[in-house]
Amino acid sequence: MSIAKRRLSPEESRSMALVAARDLLIEAGPQAVTLKAVAGRIGRTHANLLHHFGSASGLQKSLAQFLTDQVCGSIAQAVMNSRTGEGTVRDIVDLTFDAFDKQGAGALSSWMLLTGNEDALDPIVDAIHELVDDIGEGGHEDREMHEDTLALVLMALGDALIGERLAGSLGLARDAARDMAEKQLEAALDRWKKEHPNSSC
Repeated sequence: MSIAKRRLSPEESRSMALVAARDLLIEAGPQAVTLKAVAGRIGRTHANLLHHFGSASGLQKSLAQFLTDQVCGSIAQAVMNSRTGEGTVRDIVDLTFDAFDKQGAGALSSWMLLTGNEDALDPIVDAIHELVDDIGEGGHEDREMHEDTLALVLMALGDALIGERLAGSLGLARDAARDMAEKQLEAALDRWKKEHPNSSC
C-alpha cells in the first residue's frame, strides 16, 4: 500500500496503469478494463487516470501500444534467434499465438472493433508492418514475406478467439493451428534463405 501512496512520476504512474490494464485484460477479459477498475487496482483515482489517458478509448489505444511494443519486441528477437541458430521457428509461432491469446491482444483487438475504436488498432498494425519488413529484410517489395506474416497473424488471432472450441469440434489437438503455422513459416523462411544465400541467417 505504501508504494501506491508514494508520489510517482507521470511516467511511473502511466506505466503502472498499463500493467494493471494488461493484467485485468488477461484475467477477466476486455470488459473488465475500465478506468475505474484500473485506478482501483493501482490505488489511484478515476480523475488521475483521466489525466493520463483522457478517456476509456485513450486507455484502450495506450494499452494497444503497450502490448504491441512487448509483443513485437519478443517476436523480433525470436526471429533473430532463429536466424543465428539460437531459436526455432516454433518459438516465433508460439510467441505470436501467445501474444494474441495469453497476453490478450486478441481480446483487445475484438473489443476495440466492437466498441468502434478501430483506430486503436493502428499501433498493432503499424508495428507488425515494421516487424515484417525487418524479418524479410526486403522492405515493401518482399510481398511473399508480407503474405506469410499476414497468414501467421490471422491464424494467431483466430486461434485466440475460437481456436479451442473449433479444434475440439473438429476432433483436432488444441495446438493444431500452431502446428500448421509452424509448417507454413518454416517453408517461408526456407524460401527466404534460398533467395538470400549471402545473408547472415
